[in-house]
Amino acid sequence: MIYSTATVPVNPAGETPLTREQAWAGLERKARDARLFLPPSLCTRCDVTEESPTHFVREATIAGTNLREIIVLEQGAKVTFFQATGPREGAIVNELFEDEAGALQLRFYCYLGLRGKAPGGPEEQAEQSRFDSDNGYKAALLSTLKRTRELLTEGAL
Repeated sequence: MIYSTATVPVNPAGETPLTREQAWAGLERKARDARLFLPPSLCTRCDVTEESPTHFVREATIAGTNLREIIVLEQGAKVTFFQATGPREGAIVNELFEDEAGALQLRFYCYLGLRGKAPGGPEEQAEQSRFDSDNGYKAALLSTLKRTRELLTEGAL
C-alpha cells in the first residue's frame, strides 16, 4: 500500500492571503474541473457525470489515463477522492485545518494501492517515491494554492 502525506501553509509570508472560504472554493473548483489546475496537456478531460446531495462522480483523463472518481465534499474542510476506476484504488484527501497557532494549513494524504500490481512491489514503491518527492503532492498543494490566487485575482473564483 501507498501512504503519503504533505502539509503546506495556506498563507506563507509574501503571498496574497486567502481566507478559508477562498481556499475552499479553490479546492472545490479543482475537484470539479482539474483542467483549471493542472498543466494544459496533463488533464485533457474532466467532467462531472453524476451529482447527489452526498457526492459527485467525475470522469477524467489525466496523463493519458481514464479514471472515474467518487468525490465527497465536507463543506469548508475536506475533499475526498475515491478512486473508482483507473490505475489506483483507495482514497486521496485534501483537507483545510488550523494548526495549533491558528494558521490555516492545507494537507494532502492518501492511502492507495495499484490495481493488478503486487502490494509493496516495485510499482508501488516507485509510486510511493514519486508521491513523496519534491515534485509530488507537496508541489501539487502549492500549485493548487497558486492557481486559487490567480483565479481570485481574475475574478473567476
